[in-house]
Amino acid sequence: MKHHGLGSDGMKAMASSLASNTHILTLDLSDNWLGLEGGLAVAEMLKENCFITSLNLSDNRLGNDCATALCKIIQQNTTLTHVTLSGNEFDDKAATAFAEAILNTTTIQHLDLSHNDFGEMAGMVLGPAISDNTCIKELDLSWNCFRRKGAVAIAQGIKSNVYMKKINLSWNGFGLEGALALQDALKGNSVLEELDIINNRITAEGAVLIGKGLSVNETLKVLKMGRNPMQSAGCYGICAAILRNPNCVIKELDFSDILVNNDFNDVLKQVYEQIPDLKVKHGGSELPPKPKAQIHPMVKLANYIEKHNLRLIDFFNKFDKDGSMSVTHEEFVEGLECARMAILKHAQETGIKFTEEEIQMLLDELDRDGDGEISISADRLLSSQICKSVLTDYCPHRFILMCLQITALTDLYFSADRFLSSQIYTSVLTDYCPHRFILQC
Repeated sequence: MKHHGLGSDGMKAMASSLASNTHILTLDLSDNWLGLEGGLAVAEMLKENCFITSLNLSDNRLGNDCATALCKIIQQNTTLTHVTLSGNEFDDKAATAFAEAILNTTTIQHLDLSHNDFGEMAGMVLGPAISDNTCIKELDLSWNCFRRKGAVAIAQGIKSNVYMKKINLSWNGFGLEGALALQDALKGNSVLEELDIINNRITAEGAVLIGKGLSVNETLKVLKMGRNPMQSAGCYGICAAILRNPNCVIKELDFSDILVNNDFNDVLKQVYEQIPDLKVKHGGSELPPKPKAQIHPMVKLANYIEKHNLRLIDFFNKFDKDGSMSVTHEEFVEGLECARMAILKHAQETGIKFTEEEIQMLLDELDRDGDGEISISADRLLSSQICKSVLTDYCPHRFILMCLQITALTDLYFSADRFLSSQIYTSVLTDYCPHRFILQC
């Protein structure tokens, strides 16, 4: 029932029937804007229902007032094993209620409190509860604001916990203090298998501290530290710590978005010799190359015309086999191919070299009305992207010369009044200094 917009009224209506339902084991009500009243209705329903084992109430704006009621149910209910409460605007005021739930629950195995507003004070309250919990195997506290004393308290709780297999602390602010506490946690914990501390402001120094804990740990299989400002030196410190631990069972290292150097690559080769099936992810050994500047096909066309001393009208007349003053798409493509082959024949380095996509761009620009033909009248050519490209990439006087080339061999009388009142004049006036334009005229 996720994303259904139930609201509080809809939830109240459902709660009465769910209370006596004996078939539904998994209930997903995420993103339904239940609010306080809807959340309270769920709590009341769970007092009667003893069959639901998995509950997802994420992204429902439940708030702190609803947290108290839900936490009481978590403590009392004997069938719930998976509870997801992410994105519900819980903050430090709700921490005590959740600490009591974590401390007293006997059935919850997976608890997700991610994407909330828990801060330093919440960490100080939740830490001792994590330490004494005897059933939670997976805890997700990512995307909160745990830092300083709060981060230290959570790390201390991990150190003493003897049941938890996986904890997600990513996107918090553990920093150096938290890294030091995690060092002790990895040294003292003999159960934890997966630790996610992605994006936690952990520097190279902090990574070295965590490495010291990893050098004696014999249970951790997955360590995720990507997007931390620890640079290649921090990654090197982690790998060096693994080499010092003959009993290390690590299977996966995540250094996502962290550039590494040759020193890291050298130590990683040694790690592979010790743990051949190790999976390592990092940000690469060098910065990604900058994409080459793309030349607009209209500019390529203008370059070709200028290089071969052509006039624009003559260039298009070559394609106009029937003298209709218009060029079909097929004639245009065939003409470009002939020009390209001629250039290759004479072994010239520059000329018309269009991809199929660029040819289509030219056709779309020159045939704006979509009638399948390209008009080569002066009006059409003067308003085309060719002139605009020349205007943008070349000096104004070259642009004006092109205008004169177009009008010279056509029946169009291009008077000064008409030119100065045209959009072309406006473009020149906008992109270049007015006095320069006047001098060129």
